[in-house]
Amino acid sequence: MTVVIFGASGQDGVYLNQLLSGLDFEIINISRRGSYLTGDIADYLFVESVIKMHRPEFVFHFAANSTTQHSALFENHASISTGTLNLLESVRLHSPSTRIFLSGSAMQFKNDGIPIDESTPFEAGSAYAAARIQSVYAGRYYREKFGLRVYVGYFFNHDSPLRSEKHINQKIVKAASRIAFGSKEKLVVGNIEVKKEFNFAGDIVESAWKLVNQDEVYEAVMGSGEAHTILEWLDYCFANKNLAWKKYVILQPEFVPDYEILVSNPQLIKCLGWQPKVGFYQLANMMINE
Repeated sequence: MTVVIFGASGQDGVYLNQLLSGLDFEIINISRRGSYLTGDIADYLFVESVIKMHRPEFVFHFAANSTTQHSALFENHASISTGTLNLLESVRLHSPSTRIFLSGSAMQFKNDGIPIDESTPFEAGSAYAAARIQSVYAGRYYREKFGLRVYVGYFFNHDSPLRSEKHINQKIVKAASRIAFGSKEKLVVGNIEVKKEFNFAGDIVESAWKLVNQDEVYEAVMGSGEAHTILEWLDYCFANKNLAWKKYVILQPEFVPDYEILVSNPQLIKCLGWQPKVGFYQLANMMINE
C-alpha cells in the first residue's frame, strides 16, 4: 500500500513517517525542501501527476506555513486552499478510493474561552484561519458531492524537538539552554499568562492515523484537552537548567496575544480509541534534552 505525504519535512510529516516505518507501506514524501521528492502542492499539474502515478491508499496534506501573520496571506492561500483543491480534484479524477487527510487548526474556530469541539462554529480571525476554513468546506463538498473519503483533523498546539525557534515553546527551550552555557542574551516574550495545550506532535499524528482508518467519523478535534500557561513552561524549562527565569526574560506588557486560552474538547477522537501518551513535563524534557 502507498501513502503520500505533502509537507513531509515538517514535524507532522516526520512523525507520520516514524509511525508507519514498521508497517508495510511505500511512503512518498513530498516537500519544497529537504531530501524528499521536490514539489509544491499549489501546482495542480504536479499534484495530479503524483496521484495519477501512485493511486495511493492514503494521502496526507500537512503542507502549510504555520503562522497567523497576515504577511503569509498568499503563501497560506496557495498551500492550504489551492493545495486542498488540487489534491481533491486529482483524487476524484484518478484515485477515488484514496483516503484524504486535511490538517485543520484550532485557530479556525470561534474562541470564547471554553473547550472547542466539532460543533464550535468557525471564525476567520486571520488569513491563516480563512484558508483553513476554505479547505474544510472544499473537503466537505467533495465528500458529499462525489463520495470521497475526506477526513479533517483540527490540530491544537503541538510541539516536538523538531520545532523551529519561531514557535514560543522551542524559543524558550533553546534560550534557556544557551544561557545555561554562558550566553548573555535576554529572552523577550509576550503574555506569559496565555493558556494553551502542550501536545506532542507524535501523539497528534497518531490521532490523525486513527481517524483515517475508520468510516464513522470524518472530522475531529485533536488535542489533549489540558491547558497550561506559558509561564509554567518558562518556569520549568529554566528551572531544569538551574536558572531563575526572571533574571533572563524581558516581558512585553504591550503584546496582544491571539487568545487568552485555547483548549480542546477531544471527547470524539478519544471515543475512537486514541489517547495522548506524552504529557506537559514529558514534552518539556524531550525538547530540553534534545
